[in-house]
Amino acid sequence: MTETPTAIPVPPAPENIRWLATLEELDQWLASLPPGCPVALDTEFERVSTFYPIPGLVQLGGNGEYWLVDPGVAEASAGFRAMMADAQRPKLLYAMSEDLELFRHWLNVAPAGVLDLQIGAALAGAGFSVGYARLVESLFGEVLDKSVTRSDWVSRPLTPEQERYAVDDIRFLEPLSNWVSDKLKERGLEHALADESRRFAEEAANQEDPGLHYLKLRGGWGLTPEQQAVLQRLVSWREQECHRVDRPRNRVLSDALLIAIAERCPGSLRVLNDIQGVPGGIVKRYGDHLLELVRAGREADTSSLELIPRPLTRDQQALYKKVKRCFNRVAEQHDIPIEILAPRKRIERILQDQSLEGHAFFEGWREALLAPVAADIEELLRS
Repeated sequence: MTETPTAIPVPPAPENIRWLATLEELDQWLASLPPGCPVALDTEFERVSTFYPIPGLVQLGGNGEYWLVDPGVAEASAGFRAMMADAQRPKLLYAMSEDLELFRHWLNVAPAGVLDLQIGAALAGAGFSVGYARLVESLFGEVLDKSVTRSDWVSRPLTPEQERYAVDDIRFLEPLSNWVSDKLKERGLEHALADESRRFAEEAANQEDPGLHYLKLRGGWGLTPEQQAVLQRLVSWREQECHRVDRPRNRVLSDALLIAIAERCPGSLRVLNDIQGVPGGIVKRYGDHLLELVRAGREADTSSLELIPRPLTRDQQALYKKVKRCFNRVAEQHDIPIEILAPRKRIERILQDQSLEGHAFFEGWREALLAPVAADIEELLRS
């Protein structure tokens, strides 16, 4: 990890934990924030036997203050939704994927202006996917109490230990943002954090499209286009059913069974029931509808269907290693994790397309960094 300064000012832990207990208090505080003032943001939630997380707490920091907010208060606030959707109001988060998912489905809002400081820390040289507590200890010399991480955040009242933990989860975000900003300026990457956070948030939202979720079932790559059209409909149905009954995917029908049904393309309940592993209760409850989905998939026009990416062939795997070495040279030179600079899926895509044209590798903050190896990669792709 990059050597870290010891002079970064860190606001002390507040003597008293404060709540924005009413809609009016929350809206008034949000309205009082100066233009452009960043908001430190975190959530606590439960997610054990449900499809979507259950909000338990919202933590907000800004203008030197820290607040806890009950979900019901945040949900009732139009001002809170507006703040979340305001691209001009920076929102500081750490490892934000689950928080963004919570806001999309709980409040039906697509957060904008989000800055994931875990990504920022990686761009600043702190390493890939470093935990919040570890980074806080390294940068600021404070050890966070993580004993209540998995506690019950839905029930009330919260314990004093939970409240302190919740405030600590946002108390270091602004000084961490300042450290990241300074480091990125030194590296000539001032815009990289905003660009990469925006890309991450947009891709995460796009991946929730029920009609595209089948592409995540990489085990289905060997199915024919007709079978993949069936799989697309089965997976989209499962996403909607999980939403309706609020149960995890495997509690409805597992990926493996969806692939097995698509491969067999049953035309009757008897054949569906004969597929190994398909519970009789599923056949009884959903059987007729599943058969309708199979029929629709088999009759569909597959000419424009995006197919599940195939695993790399042996030759492609050898080429992948050569291309990755080009990216690794840049990653090591600039002390940026290869997982951030050149994610595996992106490298695989250029191998399948056999071209860099139209790929985001050479846009935005990556463009200047990767320009020196572009010709080498193109030559490898042509070989």
